[in-house]
Amino acid sequence: MPEETTPIDYVMEKALGPHFSGLRSPTATSASAAFADANAPRQPFVIGVSGGTASGKTTVCDMIIQQLHDHRVVLVNQDSFYRGLTPEESKRVHEYNFDHPDAFDTEQLLDCIQKLKSGQSYQVPIYDFKNHRRCSDSFRQVNASDVIILEGILVFHDQRVRNLMNMKIFVDTDADVRLARRIRRDTVERGRDVNSVLEQYAKFVKPAFDDFVLPSKKYADVIIPRGGDNHVAIDLIVQHIRTKLGQHDLCKIYPNVTVIQSTFQIRGMHTLIRDREISKHDFVFYSDRLIRLVVEHGLGHLPFTEKQVVTPTGSVYTGVDFCKKLCGVSIVRSGESMENALRACCKGIKIGKILIHRDGDNGKQLIYEKLPKDISERHVLLLDPVLATGNSANQAIELLMQKGVPESHIIFLNLISAPEGIHCVCKRFPYLKIVTSEIDVALNEEFRVIPGMGEFGDRYFGTDD
Repeated sequence: MPEETTPIDYVMEKALGPHFSGLRSPTATSASAAFADANAPRQPFVIGVSGGTASGKTTVCDMIIQQLHDHRVVLVNQDSFYRGLTPEESKRVHEYNFDHPDAFDTEQLLDCIQKLKSGQSYQVPIYDFKNHRRCSDSFRQVNASDVIILEGILVFHDQRVRNLMNMKIFVDTDADVRLARRIRRDTVERGRDVNSVLEQYAKFVKPAFDDFVLPSKKYADVIIPRGGDNHVAIDLIVQHIRTKLGQHDLCKIYPNVTVIQSTFQIRGMHTLIRDREISKHDFVFYSDRLIRLVVEHGLGHLPFTEKQVVTPTGSVYTGVDFCKKLCGVSIVRSGESMENALRACCKGIKIGKILIHRDGDNGKQLIYEKLPKDISERHVLLLDPVLATGNSANQAIELLMQKGVPESHIIFLNLISAPEGIHCVCKRFPYLKIVTSEIDVALNEEFRVIPGMGEFGDRYFGTDD
């Protein structure tokens, strides 16, 4: 009688929590540090929105916030960080340039964004535009969020502020439209007369725009003409932000890293194969299911050509043709566990092998390699279920490139990856693609992935006794 496979529904509820596994348990210090990292707040997505005065920056920000209603979004205005005027400057306020970079307390603005990015709350000052000073007894409490939007005319001026941003948007609006809006805003909202607004615009606002704001446009990732009236641009920006929010932080750093979309099924299967009490039969069964998903996703990154076929109804169907020049290469021996899934997806595929001796964190001794003779003409799916330090993977990739395989033709497939391994591989090979099903917390002192799933090869092939 075959062994009975544990139904996946049984472990759905367990899938929500972290699980430690492995043949050797991590030390208490490593475990607590790993949990601390796992529970640390995710890095928020920081958006800078710049543009001329009254260009529609606030409208754009409000529209983005409305469309991201299912995420925590906080808006930080650069205007809140105006320096309070001294008594002498207050007497000659009509000669003070509020559109110059020196009018802002950039150091405090930096401190605010850095603290919010680290998950801390911040008390943002409230500026009184009628009296030109900060309200000394009141602040606006801003809490850590998924998205931080920093809005202001000069938020791109200081490089240190720019470096904190994940996306930079410049709102581009005609000068006459901006002037009309500024007159309406300053007279209605800030209690000024039209003559003073026009005088300030000609003396300070327009020169500052030409000298500081417009030159910063070159730093923008996205330029939105017509501001809030450009619904298409804002929809595209929101779609991009949603994509980034759904990514692991490392995917934001390395665009060549792909984590397949997590579902309760995938999370449940990870729960099973990470459990050290699972039977070998169940471990192999659910590992094979996960490997098949990773392989299918990896195949989706291969180039395709358009192809037309005639269906049994006599109609023409326009589809795509699979990549013809393809092979797999498994890093022995754990990588061999992924070969069956690859053969099931790609009929008759050639599979090569690379054996690298692992010694602690240094996997640099090549023992054996057998690869297709024409591998330089093929796209390569490199197979290894666990990316730990990345040293063995780097040597395997280096060998493939020595055989003539272009870096961009290599797709590295694994079930779990450690951040250290991703950094190691991606910094050295930025054009290679990595496809994984989960990114774990870290490596412990023994260079094992935490929480991990132990020695995958031993567990899969039954040699862990």
